[in-house]
Amino acid sequence: MSLLDLSVCLSFILGVGFLGYVGVIVTGFLRARPDAPGDPSGYQWHFVIPCRDEEAVIGLTLDHLHRRFPTARLWVVDDHSTDRTAEIVLALATAGLPVHLVRRRLPDARTGKGDALNAAYHALESRLPPGTDPDRVVLTVVDADGRPSPNLLHVLAGPASFGDPAIGAVQVEVRMSNRAVAAPLPGRSRAANARARLLARLQDLEFRGPISAMQITRRRTGTVNVGGNGQANRLSALRAVAAETGNPWGKALLEDFELGLRMMLAGRRNGYTTTAWVEQEALWSVRQLLTQRVRWAQGSMQCARYLPRIWSSRQFSALGFLEVGYFMAQPWLQVVGLFAYLLPIGVFGYHAWAYPEFTLDFLGHGGALLIGLYLLIGVTEFAVWGPLYRRHCERDIGRGSALAYGLALAVYAVGTYLVAVRAFWRLVRGERSWHKTARTGVH
Repeated sequence: MSLLDLSVCLSFILGVGFLGYVGVIVTGFLRARPDAPGDPSGYQWHFVIPCRDEEAVIGLTLDHLHRRFPTARLWVVDDHSTDRTAEIVLALATAGLPVHLVRRRLPDARTGKGDALNAAYHALESRLPPGTDPDRVVLTVVDADGRPSPNLLHVLAGPASFGDPAIGAVQVEVRMSNRAVAAPLPGRSRAANARARLLARLQDLEFRGPISAMQITRRRTGTVNVGGNGQANRLSALRAVAAETGNPWGKALLEDFELGLRMMLAGRRNGYTTTAWVEQEALWSVRQLLTQRVRWAQGSMQCARYLPRIWSSRQFSALGFLEVGYFMAQPWLQVVGLFAYLLPIGVFGYHAWAYPEFTLDFLGHGGALLIGLYLLIGVTEFAVWGPLYRRHCERDIGRGSALAYGLALAVYAVGTYLVAVRAFWRLVRGERSWHKTARTGVH
């Protein structure tokens, strides 16, 4: 078998496998129903907000959280900010808000979000009165720009979430707060603003469409992931995870996914709900988005070391292992897939240039139909999310716009292959640093 034959076979296998996966998650997405609420008064609620140079948004976020959830305690981790973040937090605490400031300083600071969250966990543990029931204490991680929905605590207290004693963590749906901002880049050209608006909308579509659909399906396989924003954790579950290393959160760049794996290995289940949500800022810069996604992809690759433990664990079914394995394999498959897809395209282009008559004959005898079908399937796998997004999330969007967003998502998805290659290269070189995402404070 030639290298070309191998690449064609690989691209076909990868394409068919992904098409089948999309069919499965779309089915679950269409069948999902709202979760019943519960009574939040029987729980202690704590919000943890990790911060590094967040003066643009932290004051508004703390005020928002206190007004929405007046009984909750707010824990801000200042990871050696060089701006006024700590000053703003202390001023609000002095004004009477139930805010606790956890300060980290170099050389111990800026070592990763997981370490910042561990600092908040230990600070909270040291402040809990004796006899506190850890099953009734919930820590919810919110980004510095996070805006949880008003019904958050009621949904988290419901029977599908912490009302179920087996649940250790719950991830809520993530939405983009600036998805409909008309002029995201004041003073810039119309084209620049149009690109920024589209990028924000695609991020909202991505989280509320395919990512949400994957999480809904994982409820059946018992492999729900927790995210960095809007993850709620039962204190007793965090203690169970911390028993292994002393800290709940690990060192991976995708510390949230790593925590979810450790939760499941410790015998706890993770829940997911779309009935409550958290809003965050979408990124308006392609460069910032690629930097963020490279970090996520590299973090997923780092978590591959857990696969032997997952395989031998009784906490995972065979289907659950396959789902987790597929998720962690995605960046690796994209590295392979990039070359599997590019090689036949390159060979076809060479033949079109060197042997135009042969190429025309090939296209005229079924080749054009085969290529068209291949492209149709590849684009449809992503384009379908545009109409689904309109139907289930944003009904004010027109049908034409929804279809256009779906087609744009197919182009947007091409970037994940470049992201995977970059993440792989960083992993090979042992790079772990990452650039902080800037906030604008625009919602």
